[in-house]
Amino acid sequence: EQRFASRGISFEVSAAPGTRVAGDPHRLRQLLHNLLENSFRYAEQDGTVTLMLSATGQAELVLDDTGPGVSDGQLERLFERFFRVEESRSRATGGTGLGLSICRNIAEAHGGDIGASHSPSGGLRITVHLPLESS
Repeated sequence: EQRFASRGISFEVSAAPGTRVAGDPHRLRQLLHNLLENSFRYAEQDGTVTLMLSATGQAELVLDDTGPGVSDGQLERLFERFFRVEESRSRATGGTGLGLSICRNIAEAHGGDIGASHSPSGGLRITVHLPLESS
């Protein structure tokens, strides 16, 4: 939260109480780190990044940012290895184009999935589905 604040980005988190995801905690932490790092790098100053975790049969993690967004064609390629959006989400801001590809591999290795869409707040929305831990 402090890191986002250092760039003037509001960071909001909401999570369903008691939601526990099944899986390797180190890989799941890496997935979350990569998603947050991606948002940190590309969200515009004075923007907002929102992270929501809910559970209805499976865990759903939704990460929204306020922009800049990406085109429909770019959405389809975001999880490809080495793919980088050339305009505002470029190598000039760092990154190799592997972070979201790694996230996809982690989600799928856990029996889940990941996808990208346009955020209602104008930027990018990443949605991850993962299995819940058995009680």
